[in-house]
Amino acid sequence: MDKSKTFQDLVVWQKSHKLVLEIYKMTCSFPKEELFGLTSQIRRAAVSVPANIAEGYKRRGKREKVRFFNISQASLEEVRYYLILTEDLCYAKTEKILGPLDEVAGMLAAYMNKVGEK
Repeated sequence: MDKSKTFQDLVVWQKSHKLVLEIYKMTCSFPKEELFGLTSQIRRAAVSVPANIAEGYKRRGKREKVRFFNISQASLEEVRYYLILTEDLCYAKTEKILGPLDEVAGMLAAYMNKVGEK
């Protein structure tokens, strides 16, 4: 039985929220011409991860929950691509963000499996 009372109790949500904060810090140094380009895109994708975990948390059916968690997974992969692009454009070093991103991806997959079993 899940002991969480809100989505904020989920460790996967907590870690994905921290990932968003790191993305915001990193993108502060991006060139101003990227404000409506890469900066906006990577932030939007990053925010989508904990937002969809939160929304999925309140869904009643297993299928609905898993659907929102899968959207979070897709957003994580989108962030992964933007981090590759960030490195290739020499805007920032991203290695310190890749570890937490992989951790969230693994936790999210495990949580989805747990939800799917119930």
